[in-house]
Amino acid sequence: MKEKLFRSYFEQLDDPRSHINKLHNLNDVLIVAVIAVLCGAETWKQMEEFAKSKEKFLKTFLLLPSGIPSDDTINRVFSAIDTKQFEVCFTNWATSLSEELKQQVIAIDGKTMRGAKCRACRRTGNGKSSSVHIVSAWASEHNLVAGQIKVNEKSNEITAIPELLDLLFIEGDIVTIDAMGTQTAIAEKIVEKGADYILAVKENQKQLSQDIIDEFKFCKDAVISEDIDIGHGRVETQKCTVITDFQFIENTTEKCRAFRRTGKGLSQIIKVESQREFKNSNKKTERATRFYISSLNEKPEKYQAYIRSHWGVENKLHWVLDVGFSEDASRKRNKNAAQNYSIILKIALNLLRSDKKTKQGVAGKRLKAAWNEDYLRGLLKIKV
Repeated sequence: MKEKLFRSYFEQLDDPRSHINKLHNLNDVLIVAVIAVLCGAETWKQMEEFAKSKEKFLKTFLLLPSGIPSDDTINRVFSAIDTKQFEVCFTNWATSLSEELKQQVIAIDGKTMRGAKCRACRRTGNGKSSSVHIVSAWASEHNLVAGQIKVNEKSNEITAIPELLDLLFIEGDIVTIDAMGTQTAIAEKIVEKGADYILAVKENQKQLSQDIIDEFKFCKDAVISEDIDIGHGRVETQKCTVITDFQFIENTTEKCRAFRRTGKGLSQIIKVESQREFKNSNKKTERATRFYISSLNEKPEKYQAYIRSHWGVENKLHWVLDVGFSEDASRKRNKNAAQNYSIILKIALNLLRSDKKTKQGVAGKRLKAAWNEDYLRGLLKIKV
């Protein structure tokens, strides 16, 4: 990505400011914020101070007609930017980062930005809706954020996920979602977009869950695969069982029949049984059983890999945002600031993850980018 190419994806953003006393270009403010966060800044003031220390470097590829924007200017701009437009620009840019790769897993999951809740709501314990909840799409093979959307205050993930799917280019991919997204409308949307789905089934789908349990209880034609992993002081055994020919789901509730009618239809049901034993430890053996429905027609070994990939959205995205970027500690609450700041973090994370050569974690790469201008140019793909 050349810098001008990055600019081209975000130049369609409407400038929310009036023309009076507009001293800084919108794109300059955007790129200054992204580079500052990339190099470790976490507050508007830190963004300004970092940019001032790198002003000579920044002027080699930015206009900066009035110098470095102040922290108040950066705050006002990101509080006012239209979040829907910013999300679309980000998703289009993120799509351009990766080469076309069919049958990659796109894991969709939500995360609450806890620090964005207003002080009054925290004092009273009221105002659950004031927290900013973001649903993200994680491209597991590329280790990149493919897109995000904010959940409306009076809504939930069930209505947000189809909106996110509309933004994504997922043809030929496999979309994995936790039980919240196991809805026929979401399954239909995934199939309409030319993708397949693997959806978790839990107690929130009581009848479907019970039908699947009965299917595995009485089925005699299941295909089974077992995987044993030994390491880190534990032995983990995973058994994956897949059923293609249904006896109960086919003829029971309308909910089950609705999934069968969605495009490619519900093709297989999956049971994953895991057991974790700890060596030389007083910990008890941990056991868990999880159920899934899918439009695919695959072997158990494939499902084990796909389902394992889904957890990247927790381990490689949400955890990194909290630990590596201190997202939960952020107190940005003014208007659209929290949601737009979340996009900045994901832009920075994608840029860092696009560097496959440097054998360091996110924290190490951020420090290196701050110290080494040649490395920073390489991340941004800016030519001298």
